[in-house]
Amino acid sequence: MSASTVAGRYVTDGGLETDLIFHHGIDLPDFAAFVLVDQDDGRRLLREYYRGYVEIARAHDAPLRLETPTWRASADWGARLGYDADALRRVNVEAVRLLQQIADESGLPAVRIVGLLGPRGDGYRSGAWDPATGPDDAYRYHRAQVRALAEAGVDAIAAYTLNDAAEARGVVRAAREAGVEVEISFTVETDGLLASGRTLADTIAEVDAADAPDAYFLNCAHPDHFARAVDAETARRIIGIRPNASRLSHAELDESETLDDGDPVELAERVTALLERMPSVRVIGGCCGTDSRHVAAMWERLGENSGRA
Repeated sequence: MSASTVAGRYVTDGGLETDLIFHHGIDLPDFAAFVLVDQDDGRRLLREYYRGYVEIARAHDAPLRLETPTWRASADWGARLGYDADALRRVNVEAVRLLQQIADESGLPAVRIVGLLGPRGDGYRSGAWDPATGPDDAYRYHRAQVRALAEAGVDAIAAYTLNDAAEARGVVRAAREAGVEVEISFTVETDGLLASGRTLADTIAEVDAADAPDAYFLNCAHPDHFARAVDAETARRIIGIRPNASRLSHAELDESETLDDGDPVELAERVTALLERMPSVRVIGGCCGTDSRHVAAMWERLGENSGRA
């Protein structure tokens, strides 16, 4: 496939944690994939996982974005799993080194390494955000992880599944201090609103008024839910999407004991339709319930559409 079919767009991965739990039978306490970096078998599994997306990028002659498995590798979550500050710093650095090795081995001409952060609270529960927690608190909380990832040599920091402007502002401040690019990804409910009840537009405006990040993403909701969140202005600001395979709400997914992985072809159709409204998007992957099948289907559909243009 010619590079012109997907020019300027990056392949990224799918739902790491749900893929490992439901397709590989891996126990991930608190949804924490970073613990695998500390295990020989875990590192082998992570290498196998990321290599699936290396192959998608190679098939489409597209650049690749590799994101560290460190969504839960911050102080509160780490403490629950027996990781103190020194252990968390080590595992964040080693996660970056693992992806750097995969990038070197891939032979791909363009690979971007991104250090991944998650929310301090539970990003999958509506109302789990704490309105009493301000940007200064968020800065102090995320600062150590941001610094570890930045010093390990990531190209950017990305905070995923955020639910409010205050935490986003704290992450941006920590990244600016560390001298690294920063991307903020919000998640929305089925009605297109954040868990706070605010619109995406209002939330982005608040973050921008303090210090705009280098980019915004959307993740962890179905494309239909993303479509309800974006207007013309917010669509222009979003450069990456990582949708869920399922149309279920966060609360329903959190309570489910089975994986709703939807239909990869149907998801690819919905993503392609959404991108017609979001021409600024240049990073495309998946989130909960998705795996390499879904991401491959998205890229196949994008290539087909581009070929007809």
